[in-house]
Amino acid sequence: MFIIDRFEGDMAIIEYQDGTFDLPRSLLPPEAQEGDVLQFIISIDEEETAEQETKIEHLMDDVFEN
Repeated sequence: MFIIDRFEGDMAIIEYQDGTFDLPRSLLPPEAQEGDVLQFIISIDEEETAEQETKIEHLMDDVFEN
């Protein structure tokens, strides 16, 4: 469970079982407030990952060809 403990400037302090962490307030819904319980759904964007890998390969090719 992740709970918004408080806001400090542009950061939200998120409390969870093992402690706290800071999260940019801009990543939260505008209506989020202290005490709200958050739900995180994290997934990998396979298409974007592949595009990034291709970009990096091209950059490495450019560097090592010179």
